[in-house]
Amino acid sequence: MKESGGPMEVDFVITTDRSMMSNHHGREFLGFVATGPPVFLPETLWRFICCPKPRVDREGRPTEAPYGLRKIEAALVESGFKASIVDPDYVPRYVRTAKAVLVGHHDFFAYGPPSSEWWLITGRVPINRRLFTRFMGKLSGYKKRYGFRIVVGGPAAWQWQWEEDKIDEWGVDTVIEGEAELAVKEIAQRILDGEPLPRYIQVGSNYVPGIEQIPAIRGASINGLVEVMRGCPRGCSFCSVTLRPLRHIPLELVEKEILVNLSSGITGGVLHSEDVLLYGSTGVVPNEEPLMKLHELAAKHLKSIAWSHISLAAAVVAQRQGRLLSKITETVYSKMEQDYIGVEVGIETGSPRLAKIVMPGKSAPFPPERYPEVVEEAFSIMHELRILPAATFILNMPGETPEDVVKTIELIERLRSYRSIIVPMIFVPMGRLRGQRDVIARVRITREHVEAMKVALDHSLMWAERIMAEFYLRDRAALRLLLRYFMAMIRWKANDVYRKLGDFAEKELVIPRI
Repeated sequence: MKESGGPMEVDFVITTDRSMMSNHHGREFLGFVATGPPVFLPETLWRFICCPKPRVDREGRPTEAPYGLRKIEAALVESGFKASIVDPDYVPRYVRTAKAVLVGHHDFFAYGPPSSEWWLITGRVPINRRLFTRFMGKLSGYKKRYGFRIVVGGPAAWQWQWEEDKIDEWGVDTVIEGEAELAVKEIAQRILDGEPLPRYIQVGSNYVPGIEQIPAIRGASINGLVEVMRGCPRGCSFCSVTLRPLRHIPLELVEKEILVNLSSGITGGVLHSEDVLLYGSTGVVPNEEPLMKLHELAAKHLKSIAWSHISLAAAVVAQRQGRLLSKITETVYSKMEQDYIGVEVGIETGSPRLAKIVMPGKSAPFPPERYPEVVEEAFSIMHELRILPAATFILNMPGETPEDVVKTIELIERLRSYRSIIVPMIFVPMGRLRGQRDVIARVRITREHVEAMKVALDHSLMWAERIMAEFYLRDRAALRLLLRYFMAMIRWKANDVYRKLGDFAEKELVIPRI
């Protein structure tokens, strides 16, 4: 970051580090590459794959910015504050006169999944933590010179409780955890009035914005991401989203944000929700009318879409009830310029016993005892309809037994014939199971965990090559070449990887405090 004079008059600079301020080559899920350390490639090439610099205007404002930052920007601007999102490379232009720099992130210190897993297994610091700590080190230096306030927040705000020394080291004034559209306006006014700030704000369910208080973004979001629902009714104990009240975003607001993205030349979109298939529903059973209207609206304006998340149970119910999933994909494939839909899904476990304890609502309206069957049926449906899932499962959950992990392994083996990427996650104590740093920083890996990782890696390597050949990055030759090289290196080194994983069995992996 180089310091120079800034042409804009901005009291509140909103920003993040490069791992977040990127459109990931127009492929949202490539952003997950930033959760790992660079392996087989230099860091510069690794960063090129996952987080290239975005287009910016002459004043350093990115054409596309993270959706959460766009919401904070909109909340402040609508309330009359002088605020703007600025690319991290251009932040030094504004530090002399800014009253505050607001920093958001999805994984500040790389304790979230899957960053923590790659860190534990490789012993190397993930790219997202490297970039964030470098950025904050420079920002804190500017603060010492110019005296602006630093406010941080976002989905990973809880991680600051595990790195409290960094709050003092970097001069962070306030950490906001939770939906911040209302809280950030109060903090902004305190800053302008020169008042002291609280060190930590946890936004409870009584202080989240209602539908009428959620502002429309004023600038394009990365890859056209548009929120369609907040909260989740399933109540999984390891997930923080379930602590938020459920709200469905009106189609009028969804359309308004799509048009904002289109005005910046973003012709694709990501429909964001913890379960897109529950849009407009009153429980866990998909509602055909609002879902079809949502996708018809998207098809009216966009050339392509992806889904951020769907639940496997909702996919099964949707297809069993009048072939609703087929109707949605027929609308998308016939009216848009795409022949597949990408989505993230959570398997979490193949054990009915464990599912009943930690996520009894995950399989609803089916009982937890039938959850493995639901997963298999959902994967079969998605395979047939060219829905490409990036799936996760969780190891080391509270109460887990070796038999539970064996059940998960058996489920993954039964999914082998279905097009998908399956990635293991080490349990991170969020939601109602939030705990101390040592829960993730010190993890005992069992032989069953190692076997689950091997089975998932073998599955994902097989399908990643086929997915790239048939569907993905057909318009990004250089990037495809790099990813092919990366996968070839993993396959070449697979025996070494398996041997290293075997060495972890019955040992404790430790994330060093750095």
